[in-house]
Amino acid sequence: MKLKFGALAAVALFASTAHAQSSVTLYGALDSGLLYQSTSAALASAPFLPNTKLNGNAGHVVQLKDGGIYSSIFGMKGTEDLGGGYAANFKLQGAFNTSNGQTQRFSVPASLGSSIFTQVTTVGLSGPFGKIDFGRQFAPMAYAMAETDVRNAQYFGSVLTAWLTMNTMSGWSGSTTNGQIGALYDDNSIVYNSPSFYGVSTALQYSPGGVAGQAQGGTRESAILKYSGFGLNADAVYYNGHDANPFPYTSPNAAVPATGLNNNRFVYFGAKYTWHGFSVSGSFSNGRNPARPNAAPPFVVSGDFDMWTGGLGYRFSPVFDVTSGVYYLKDNKHNANQSTAYAIGGNYRVSARTALYAQVGYVSNRGQMNQELIYGTPVAPGKNTTAVNFGLRHTF
Repeated sequence: MKLKFGALAAVALFASTAHAQSSVTLYGALDSGLLYQSTSAALASAPFLPNTKLNGNAGHVVQLKDGGIYSSIFGMKGTEDLGGGYAANFKLQGAFNTSNGQTQRFSVPASLGSSIFTQVTTVGLSGPFGKIDFGRQFAPMAYAMAETDVRNAQYFGSVLTAWLTMNTMSGWSGSTTNGQIGALYDDNSIVYNSPSFYGVSTALQYSPGGVAGQAQGGTRESAILKYSGFGLNADAVYYNGHDANPFPYTSPNAAVPATGLNNNRFVYFGAKYTWHGFSVSGSFSNGRNPARPNAAPPFVVSGDFDMWTGGLGYRFSPVFDVTSGVYYLKDNKHNANQSTAYAIGGNYRVSARTALYAQVGYVSNRGQMNQELIYGTPVAPGKNTTAVNFGLRHTF
């Protein structure tokens, strides 16, 4: 009996210890501000399609805008210490619009399903080997772009908004998160992040498509090589996908059968250097659809784009910094289609969790281009546009 009671006591003590070494955290952010934009359009156009007319200029717009810096989010994450330096982890995160309370985009049009956690739903393990996560998550290329952009891939005037334009110009309607070029999020993903060796690390991604009878149907794969040290962040990205954006622009509620076509490729090289509060960044990338090698009539946009970026920033104090960037896009097969966006913004942290921001941007769109200045607010294609945004971001 003493042995039995001793064993029960040991089990209870172990369970108590395991519980003490586990944690669950609720977290979130609210980001909202006032936006003025000198031109606007009903939606992001896909002018490469036959017989598709450009959206006209609907005029200037003044609106309450969610996500001047990043989207408003709510989530929970947890970890359990497994001993020996190993841990089990999970993360659930969804984005929502503070101006109306609606959840933001996920992998299918709203008419075909719903989602609470629109950004991340992962479970995984971490340890001396690195970290591996399973589920819907940010594609590793998204982190690489943010790490090598002075404006940190923010929602206003950054490498993110320029890259999103590459997608819309290639036929992405924005009704789902399945982009035409690269990916911000990927469903069904397995992502491995290695430990850092003298500042060098890798991230590898594979997303099985789960399509019966089609081994490559809907698959995604990517590899990222990173260096971080002595104030320098440098990243190289290769992303490849099959059956990108299964919901076409012409009928966004109808899925396209998987064919296994290799139609989504993105390569990126970027670096950012920071010294005594001063930061400079630059990058080059190319996005294309290998399954559509030419842009013969009636296509007026090729879907094959180069992107060049540059940025400068300075942290004046621990609570105040200014960042600026230039983002240039070019259609490789139609020289008339070019776009250059300029953005500058300042952030002032009034506390550890609350920041005020102000930013202004200008974009020169030529030909059929429609580079946006802020994510989710289309501009009139082929028109020069100015945008001004003031806002508040609070994290908890």
